[in-house]
Amino acid sequence: MGSVYILSAILLWSSLGVVVRLSGVEIHILMFYSLVASLIVQGIILSWKTYRKEIPGIRMLRYPIILGFFSFLNTFTYFYAFKNTTIANAVLTHYIAPIIVAFLAPLFLREVITRKIVIAIIIASIGLWIMLNGFSFQENQMAGIMAGLASGLAYAIIIIFLRIQSQNFNPLVLAFFTNLTITILLLPFVREIPLHALWSYLIVGIVHSTIAPILYYKGLQHVTANRSAVLGYIEPVGAIIFGIIFLSECPSAISLIGGALIIFSGYLTLRG
Repeated sequence: MGSVYILSAILLWSSLGVVVRLSGVEIHILMFYSLVASLIVQGIILSWKTYRKEIPGIRMLRYPIILGFFSFLNTFTYFYAFKNTTIANAVLTHYIAPIIVAFLAPLFLREVITRKIVIAIIIASIGLWIMLNGFSFQENQMAGIMAGLASGLAYAIIIIFLRIQSQNFNPLVLAFFTNLTITILLLPFVREIPLHALWSYLIVGIVHSTIAPILYYKGLQHVTANRSAVLGYIEPVGAIIFGIIFLSECPSAISLIGGALIIFSGYLTLRG
């Protein structure tokens, strides 16, 4: 069931690039007001008696704060990539993360890498390489591509960190204090409220910053870091499909072949 939670979260996140591109506002503005929307929803739920007792003591809050810092780096660089290169280039470079996790998990989590996980990572990596070669890396897109790689590094650290700490927190509590940390970091840079993008704040805030993280954190309570990282390879495929439908960004045939390999690697992971 943990894999289903993670897969559901990833499919929701795969639509993020389209919303970021269509919002028409600066990255920090979109992040800030989306998080405000998510904090309102999460705060209302946490006010219920059932959830109040789940809020940890002051000393334990240092972990969501650390997670919030890396989530800020991950989200900002990911949004920047969406704004400065194609949806496909952004998500594909972002998914260097599973390869990093595969090497970090044995060191920090003492997880045993099974042969099936190794095969899935190899197949997914080949698919990713094929897809990357299906797109032209123009110089004016290099900043976006580098941002995508940076977000991938931050994402890998988040996966490792969550695998260590997710058992100690209710997923909603962890999401709330993580988002609160990011909001505080962004607060000094926000000077306006572009109301024309209100729809994007609500979608990102409720769907991508509340529902998806809760599903993901819940899944990580039952799934290894390596397995969750490989399942993440489904996101580029979903993001490209959304890009085709809403932005008319059509990948080449060779990129679709790479996407098929990525889907197959996810299947191997679920089957395991």
